[in-house]
Amino acid sequence: MKTSVIGFPRVGTLRELKFASEKYFRHEITAQELTGIAADLRHIHWMTQVAAGIGFIPCNDFSFYDIVLDTAVLLGIVPRRYRELNVSKLDTYFAMARGYQGESGDVKALAMKKWFNTNYHYIVPEIEDDTVISLDCEKLTGEYEEAKALGIKTKPVVIGPYTMLKLCRYVGSKNAEDFADDVAEAYRQLIAECDEENVEWLQFDEPSLVRDMDDDDKALFHRVYERVFADRADCKILLQTYFGDVRDVYEDIINMPFAGIGLDFIEGKQTGQLIDRYGFPGDKVLFAGLVNGKNIWRNHYDKTLNVVGQLRDKKIDVVLSTSCSLLHVPYTLKQETKLSQDYLRFFAFAEEKLIELSELAALAESYNYTELEAYHKNQELFAGTRDCNSDEVRQRLAAVTEADYARLPKRSERQALQKKEFGLPELPTTTIGSFPQTKDVKSQRAQLRKGEISEQEYVDFVKGKIKECVKWQEDIGLDVLVHGEYERNDMVEYFGEALGGFLFTEKAWVQSYGTRCVKPPVIWGDVYRKKPITVDWSVYAQSLTDKIMKGMLTGPVTILNWSFPREDISIKESISQIALAIRDEVLDLEAHGIKMIQIDEAALREKLPLRKSDWYTEYLDFAIPAFRLTHSGVKAETQIHTHMCYSEFTDIIPAIDDMDADVITFEASRSDLQILDSLRENNFETEVGPGVYDIHSPRVPSVAEIVKAVNVMLTKIGRDKLWINPDCGLKTRGVPETDASLRNMVEAARQVRK
Repeated sequence: MKTSVIGFPRVGTLRELKFASEKYFRHEITAQELTGIAADLRHIHWMTQVAAGIGFIPCNDFSFYDIVLDTAVLLGIVPRRYRELNVSKLDTYFAMARGYQGESGDVKALAMKKWFNTNYHYIVPEIEDDTVISLDCEKLTGEYEEAKALGIKTKPVVIGPYTMLKLCRYVGSKNAEDFADDVAEAYRQLIAECDEENVEWLQFDEPSLVRDMDDDDKALFHRVYERVFADRADCKILLQTYFGDVRDVYEDIINMPFAGIGLDFIEGKQTGQLIDRYGFPGDKVLFAGLVNGKNIWRNHYDKTLNVVGQLRDKKIDVVLSTSCSLLHVPYTLKQETKLSQDYLRFFAFAEEKLIELSELAALAESYNYTELEAYHKNQELFAGTRDCNSDEVRQRLAAVTEADYARLPKRSERQALQKKEFGLPELPTTTIGSFPQTKDVKSQRAQLRKGEISEQEYVDFVKGKIKECVKWQEDIGLDVLVHGEYERNDMVEYFGEALGGFLFTEKAWVQSYGTRCVKPPVIWGDVYRKKPITVDWSVYAQSLTDKIMKGMLTGPVTILNWSFPREDISIKESISQIALAIRDEVLDLEAHGIKMIQIDEAALREKLPLRKSDWYTEYLDFAIPAFRLTHSGVKAETQIHTHMCYSEFTDIIPAIDDMDADVITFEASRSDLQILDSLRENNFETEVGPGVYDIHSPRVPSVAEIVKAVNVMLTKIGRDKLWINPDCGLKTRGVPETDASLRNMVEAARQVRK
């Protein structure tokens, strides 16, 4: 039995690509040095897969920033404003990803959105009416030849034509149908190019096929692939899907000229049923996604081998595969030296999943796999028990009533009381929470971790940074202040460290976007608050100013979605446990005089099912009440804020309003404020702060630019409901650009007030 990997982590074991890219951005290394480091990483990643015996190894899954952006470049989808910068090909690419501000011009970055139901962010390709689709497969064929020179046969990976057409943003009068033939022609040419390179397998990633598809979607899918397959070719096409099942087009797919079809058996609820009902062609290869590419728990071999056996009984030619790209899990367990084997033996990161694939393939080929050591070790693991349950947590959750999910009085009455309580000016200015985490902050945290400074020395340092931050914000003229979050390593990890039930890794980094990596905690057991988390910092910060100080918390849905969740209890139960823990913190903050509390739910949409029919029954019906549970016990005068970023929220606006927060801030700058129309159409009641500038780009917005954005907002949102703020936290930005941007933002608010 052969094995396949859909995609592999690209940042390196110790985030080598991140650090190299950031050096390039700071002009500390040349483009040649950066591409050299990238080549070295690719070679390591390929050789790692070769060593594990993987049969179908991907290439072109490497990216300096994002594979969707790479595919846009492959198709020539580069908006005019970036081409007109007249900078190098690499710098044009980074300008689309990060924005550009320099001698050649001043352009914003392209929009960024969450990648389906993950915490990864992709760059949204932008198609103008005069965009000419033209193939440039230098990167794809170049990386294939790179691997070939090492003696490694790979399958190039590219986002498929249907998914590309669905992900693009059309900024003119044309739409996907207008570009369908040209895009399909480019993919037909790509197959021809791969044929010339003697590529045996070419993988087209089509995750958009797992979403709801109407007749127009199906027609577009067929139209595109009829042209793609217009010519006969020796190159075999693998249609790779993930994050769900393809129930709307399964019958179509199995009758189309794909040589292989990749199906997700982890998140694809109906994948097995579809095969049972409609069969699977004998002339095609089934790439069966049976090793979870999104979570870090070990594979249960018995269950997987049972599915493989059933497929083989149907005479299906099976390749054992990951369920999705391994981009979504950390690189290797080898760097984890502090967690005991009592925990680590339950985990499999990317390298370990390669071993699982190899062992499963060997077991599947064995005449009697139940006698083999790999099978016995796995059986012993799953036959054992984990110390992860708390009777106290479960009893408390069972005692929650419907009344605990409702806040009184109703929001309109609360808002009137809050305006009187706070006396803020029209269009109040604030930030999302974090301020730049400078080198001294990271250094002090590292010294504390290594025992080089005492806890008190660290506390005194952080208090000094908070004092500087409060004065800085007062000098800028912000209306509502934050303490800067200097004590926090990560908005989820920091909270998890104060909650029972969490485990933490040392170097288990996962790419979130570009050079941004996160280290998700692991939810090992039942969750509860061990101690107050933020109270002392918030109270200290409030003591330094007469202005309002927001308390800053991470919400239960985001804590769960940005952690590796348990698989032995439901997502609903896990979120509800976390909600009770955050509720304790909210009430504690209020009791200590904090009158504004922000509960961030940046990741609300991530576990939202990709099919609308499942939205409420499988997620929103418990995720939204869980948020209400965190704040329903506060006084009417206490103002609850929340924040969301980089997701498509327009279709769940009523659910967001139902969270019953008083104020919501969210990303809008990269998407040209598109969400505002949806807010107005749904009679959104919550006060709102659409981000007026993009913090994920190093460029500084001008006063005029922000004034223009605010004036557009005021055509859709009442003056009494609009807040002025950046679109996300400022943790990753530098001090000079943060200062300049915030001063411009405050001045813009002043001008609009006049």
